[in-house]
Amino acid sequence: MNKRRLIGLTGSIGTGKTTVSNYLKHIYKLPVLDADIYAREAVQVGSPILSKIFERYGSSIKLPDGTLNRKRLGEIIFKNQSQRLWLEQQIHPYVRDCFQSQLEMIVAPTIVLVVPLLFEANLTNLVTEIWVVSCLPQQQLRRLIQRDHLTLEQASDRINSQFPLQEKIARADVVLDNSSTLEELLKQVDLALRTT
Repeated sequence: MNKRRLIGLTGSIGTGKTTVSNYLKHIYKLPVLDADIYAREAVQVGSPILSKIFERYGSSIKLPDGTLNRKRLGEIIFKNQSQRLWLEQQIHPYVRDCFQSQLEMIVAPTIVLVVPLLFEANLTNLVTEIWVVSCLPQQQLRRLIQRDHLTLEQASDRINSQFPLQEKIARADVVLDNSSTLEELLKQVDLALRTT
């Protein structure tokens, strides 16, 4: 198989990964595989993973329509590392399998894998280069609070549940600084695609 360019796009929550992935998808027409979509599929009604989650946490995290109460589950896992690790052990293998099967099917010289937990889930071996989207800590907090309607404490819990952004930056091939304007961010993406 010829050498494909597999870009692992990551960052921390609220740094701007979606902005970058949408740009690569719509402007450059690159195939984009998104870990968050696979993670949602993993807990669809009737899935074995969802059954295990209900078994573990009971009906308090089940909505009347049988779907997962994500907000309630978030309150549990973002406060308790061992609970979060248990959940990730259920979901990460499913996500990895989805990536692998998609990569076998897609014929393209460059593919983008959007993986918020690229390091945490040990998925770096799926990609040939790592792009990290970063911004200032106060921007990240503000964006997260606005986007997900969280309290300061809830937003901080979510940020703290991930690898520190500086650690991700240290392991990146490309760092996209999203602390300025959208135009500045997209210029960096253009440059990274041409030069990496």
